Amino acid sequence: MPISNDQHISLLEKIDCHIQEFVSPQQYRTWFQTLKIVDLADDKILLSVSNDFLREWICHYYVDVLQKVIDNVFDNSLEFSIVSESASSAPRSSHYVPGDDGPPTATVKRKPTESTVGETTPPSALEPVSKKETFPTHSEAGGGSRSYVSPDTNLNSKYVFDQFIVGRSNELAYAASLAVADAPARSYNPLFIHGSVGLGKTHLLQAICHRRLQTHPNTKILYLSCETFINQFISAIEKGNIHHFRNKYRHIDILLIDDIYLIANKERTQEEFFHTFNSLYNAGKQIVLSSDSPPSEIPTLEDRLVSRFKWGLVGQIDSPNFETRFSILRAKARAMGHEVPEDVLSFLAENVDTNIRELEGAITKVIGFSVLTKAPLDCSLAKMAMRDVIKKPKAYITIDDIVRAVTKKCNVKLSDLQSKKRNHSITLPRQICMYVAKKKTALSLQEIGGFFGGRDHTTVIYAHDKIEKEISKNESVAEIVNDIFSQLGD
Repeated sequence: MPISNDQHISLLEKIDCHIQEFVSPQQYRTWFQTLKIVDLADDKILLSVSNDFLREWICHYYVDVLQKVIDNVFDNSLEFSIVSESASSAPRSSHYVPGDDGPPTATVKRKPTESTVGETTPPSALEPVSKKETFPTHSEAGGGSRSYVSPDTNLNSKYVFDQFIVGRSNELAYAASLAVADAPARSYNPLFIHGSVGLGKTHLLQAICHRRLQTHPNTKILYLSCETFINQFISAIEKGNIHHFRNKYRHIDILLIDDIYLIANKERTQEEFFHTFNSLYNAGKQIVLSSDSPPSEIPTLEDRLVSRFKWGLVGQIDSPNFETRFSILRAKARAMGHEVPEDVLSFLAENVDTNIRELEGAITKVIGFSVLTKAPLDCSLAKMAMRDVIKKPKAYITIDDIVRAVTKKCNVKLSDLQSKKRNHSITLPRQICMYVAKKKTALSLQEIGGFFGGRDHTTVIYAHDKIEKEISKNESVAEIVNDIFSQLGD
């Protein structure tokens, strides 16, 4: 029986209100914001969410919550089903969800008192909440329970899920991280998160640690940077205690490593990490990695590691869109105890579009400027405070612009740059093109290499690193590169 639009709105509002009594605001925004009523009969209700991932997560973790909500709204035990908006007919499952004996069923015929959710049920499920979730640092986890955390694991108490602003640019990485925190090694293993600097990769890795230590304080967790892993491995070789090193890394429940791309060009370290990865994976332990690029774009990374890094889920974090930037700025301002006018937030969100760190730096600077000068916090003040950061808009730079500038400066032809010629008069301009393209365009390493005669991503990385070194020690190369940047309007 299709329901009218007015009925739909009224019932959905009631369902939404009841759901928010049982879950935190962050959980509601993440899992239930797209919930809709599709159909209603005497003893059945059909609901939908925007995609299969949300449907499966709700079916696995929030069945009891929904059943209780529906009982409260309709004052009787309705049978309910959930489909994704992409499903045309019968509910379907796109992948196996951890903790079940099989794919989650979308049709629920249980009484609300029956427990259908396993150990990994979010702590707030079926318990009305009056405040947002907070996750303790590893030293606070579990109260008096012992916390098995390596001394190498230094967690920032602010890097929790509740403080992570979710938007289209990061929702997949966020949802996957939450899944890993609640059910390690049972959903996405390994979890590989990649994106540019300052977009929240470290925040998510630490949030996994905080949440897991809150719900399961006896979990043995090791979170550290790839640089620390490399240094400890080198030290273990030098001191002859490699067995101690292996025991430390291969007898834990969750291993989280930031900036795994630093393992590139280090053959012995890659060999050791390969065996560490296998040992943990085969033992059913969770591995979480972050990088500035996807596995296939990490230069000189062994194929066997590239393959393993893709076994689980590779999730990308993109630069935040305007709405997400606006939310980040407002949240940061409120955390500092300030309500900033919306036109100021909009001005900053429009003009600072690179990463989260720069957004936070911008709002901190504007608020600080207002406090120090005792001037009202308005757009005029924001423009004054940011005058040395926000410049006039730059023209969009294409690879054709770069090639024109380089060929003119170095007196070479595009056909030469795209050829297989390897004489210095050709390779240097070609490498400068690759260097500038990597700096000034959003093209991938493969796209840049492909433009210059079908070269692969490792060639682009090599060219970038070589020109970087040449700039520091060779004045003529530095002059050429600076002139190219000048021609491009930098």
